[in-house]
Amino acid sequence: MENTTAKKASKADPRVKIINGYIEYVLEQGQEPVSIYKFAKELKMKEEEFYAYFTSFDAIKSAVWGKLFDTTIQNLESQEVFKEYSAREKLLGFLFTLVEELKKNRSYLLSLYADHKDLKKLLPKEVKTFKSKFKDFANEIILEGKETDEIASRPIISDKYDEALWLQVWFVFQFWLNDSSPSFEKTDAAIEKSVNLAFDLMGKSALDTFIDFAKFLYQNK
Repeated sequence: MENTTAKKASKADPRVKIINGYIEYVLEQGQEPVSIYKFAKELKMKEEEFYAYFTSFDAIKSAVWGKLFDTTIQNLESQEVFKEYSAREKLLGFLFTLVEELKKNRSYLLSLYADHKDLKKLLPKEVKTFKSKFKDFANEIILEGKETDEIASRPIISDKYDEALWLQVWFVFQFWLNDSSPSFEKTDAAIEKSVNLAFDLMGKSALDTFIDFAKFLYQNK
């Protein structure tokens, strides 16, 4: 995962040094370090210095997830065409770009989550910051979609759209973890199909049209 730039940065920034050291340890050992004391010692760092940046290994993992999100957004927003995307295209763009970032860290993520038995039921606490950031992004997409009538406003249900889109992101991550197809082609297909389904469900349906018509008839009888 480290390149020359990352190595230089880690020497100058203790926080980056800790993150990179943690990832390298997990990749080489296939598990977390036994203790913060031993890990800090391996980094030639005093334990109290470690605590100036992180209070636990979960905090490091959370930082890795945060970086995954931030890098994904930066790559998306660096594309001039992204501003012109529809709400549906923005979610597609996010998921495809996220998967590209996940690929760069696949061995690390597999080490931590491939055998995680509760992954489908319980969200690992280190992912919660990523989830919070994504839901902020999702709400921007939802607002844009409502303004362009790409997404229908529905009482109560509309308030749950951001959570529904988050569940989709988490589904894609889990699908990708187990995807053994060449170039992760099945993950690409899963992204397209799931996003299209989500926007078809959030969009204005025949039922919405019928309700609008019924309201019109009632108000004008």
